[in-house]
Amino acid sequence: MTVDAQALQAFLDRLTADIHARHDWGEVANYIPELAKVDPAQFAVSIALADGRLLHAGASARRFSIQSVSKVFTLACVLGRHGEQIWTRVGREPSGTRFDSILLLEQEKGRPRNPFINAGALVTTDALLTGRAPREALSEVLAFLREAAEEDDIHIDPAVALSEERTGFRNIALANYLKSFDNLQNAPELTLGTYFHQCAIEMTTDQLARAGRIIAQLPGVSPLLTAEKARRLNALMMTCGHYDGSGDFAFRVGLPGKSGVGGGILVIAPGVASIAVWSPGLNLYGNSHMGTYAAEQIAKFTGWSVFG
Repeated sequence: MTVDAQALQAFLDRLTADIHARHDWGEVANYIPELAKVDPAQFAVSIALADGRLLHAGASARRFSIQSVSKVFTLACVLGRHGEQIWTRVGREPSGTRFDSILLLEQEKGRPRNPFINAGALVTTDALLTGRAPREALSEVLAFLREAAEEDDIHIDPAVALSEERTGFRNIALANYLKSFDNLQNAPELTLGTYFHQCAIEMTTDQLARAGRIIAQLPGVSPLLTAEKARRLNALMMTCGHYDGSGDFAFRVGLPGKSGVGGGILVIAPGVASIAVWSPGLNLYGNSHMGTYAAEQIAKFTGWSVFG
């Protein structure tokens, strides 16, 4: 479904004003000290359209920690490097539990439900790391994002990475539990260090929306992903991209999306647009509160949906 770009830009401007008038921002991820410092009263949105135009409103040039949104791009790299082998180590089903839960990992003998919960992301990061130094694995993810976004100014925030290393005790527990089931091929501290730095990548919504074009398979973008791999990423984003809030997001928005506790959400309208929203305050599921609202309003305005 097409939409008039001028009308969409005017809508994004109204939406931004509406969100700032609401003052209902949610709570920042205070268990990561660097993220706890971020002012929750911020919002940005960017939309990359199939005709090449980029629309934006709010603080779209402000960098934020993409956190778990990075898992989509790491998985894309792993699929390119290892192919279908990764599915012997991690599943493709919704978890129905918090992103950092250990319950299912114990019940299912160390095979995480999907690659977007933390345990599953540790497995995919471990697969990307195997046979290489952490710097090399991280360089691959950064190079992938830079090419997808057509933007070299994408980096890791070392302060956020250090903050996660110092306080990421649940992730440390998950990594060691995975290792006990022989589902980590590297030393837990190496996989964890790589994972913490991957999550500390910072981007703007403009950059993230442009990077998402490869998942939306928009015309004229870098052929980093085959159509088949893009479909699989979209399917996983729809069913697992918002943890135990994935069903609610699919119901409200009707599009694949991947959230991060830094407040970012990447939303895909396959073949039509790539949408990035950011607002650092989170809801009870650990997803951006006003970002989710914004994605819902954009879907209603445009009529974009995978359900017709």
